[in-house]
Amino acid sequence: MKMTKTSRLLVITLAAMAMLLAAGCGGKTQDAKPAAQAPENVTIKLAHNLPVTHHLARGMEDFAKKVEAKSQGKIKVNIFPSGQLYNDKSMNDAIMAGGIEMGLNSSAMWSSVVPAMEIFDVPFLFPSYERVVKALAGGIGEKLSQELEKKGAKVLIWADYGFVQFANSKRPITQPADFKGLKLRGYGELPSETIKALGGSPVTMGSGEVYMALQRGTIDGQTSGTTAMYDRKMYEVSKYLTVTNHAFPEFLVAVNLKFWNSLSADQKKIVQQAADEVQGSIRAQTKTEDEKTLKGLKDKGMEVYVVPESELGKWQAVTEPVQAIYVKRVGPVGQELVDLCRNLK
Repeated sequence: MKMTKTSRLLVITLAAMAMLLAAGCGGKTQDAKPAAQAPENVTIKLAHNLPVTHHLARGMEDFAKKVEAKSQGKIKVNIFPSGQLYNDKSMNDAIMAGGIEMGLNSSAMWSSVVPAMEIFDVPFLFPSYERVVKALAGGIGEKLSQELEKKGAKVLIWADYGFVQFANSKRPITQPADFKGLKLRGYGELPSETIKALGGSPVTMGSGEVYMALQRGTIDGQTSGTTAMYDRKMYEVSKYLTVTNHAFPEFLVAVNLKFWNSLSADQKKIVQQAADEVQGSIRAQTKTEDEKTLKGLKDKGMEVYVVPESELGKWQAVTEPVQAIYVKRVGPVGQELVDLCRNLK
């Protein structure tokens, strides 16, 4: 017997009601996929471009040991030093793309991603180690970290590198006029602007290339910290060192944000605790490392000239336009950060 239209509608309605009733009584429909669980055992690759003897490199080894101990061996950090995986120019792209989980690199190298990072290379903005610590705790660290997270990376450690100086193989530098005609390696855009303001010619290259460039005469000198100069044996290819303390580039341990978010809350807590401890220990030894390696460079035969405090005004006046360049590049945030540094108490 053929079903009438009314009968067909009744059957469809009853079937639909039966399905709803079954669902309400525990009948199964397709479940949503559960959230991915963090693996119990995690291996992290951490790269940097510093010699293994550098105090920041030693800090990374300490970080790896602390993470492994706190996690009872469930989280391991494998360190790849001295540019084994990436040089300082290519590392940040690898971190953001997830090619490596973590990396230690300078704020100057991160400035191509977050231009405001160049704040640490504005000449003579940080007159002491204590001023850098206050600036990071007083809002600069948080602002820069927020900007970096927008790019897919998270700051775990602000690693105090120390003050940077000028070294060269040609002649003593005792005043800005002595820079004329010298080709000096700048480790970033703003350091290169500082070299130009002083009358020199900046050359850009990776830190691992500097020794050979000095040996071959491709460059005459560089701006860098005494810690790196000593560990890279720059005393073999540079005769003269001028201590200006004109900039204080920070290094930072950054972690790929997607990887970080894949960790469990407990795993994040372990890694962050280890990071905080290492940040403190590095900070406590930075000044001592600067002083120790400065003496080491003297002992290796470098002629050292320390700019007297009474003459710093000349150097500050010549390099003052570099601050304007920074603010122009970064915009209102740049001026805000400069003002914040200058108004620290």
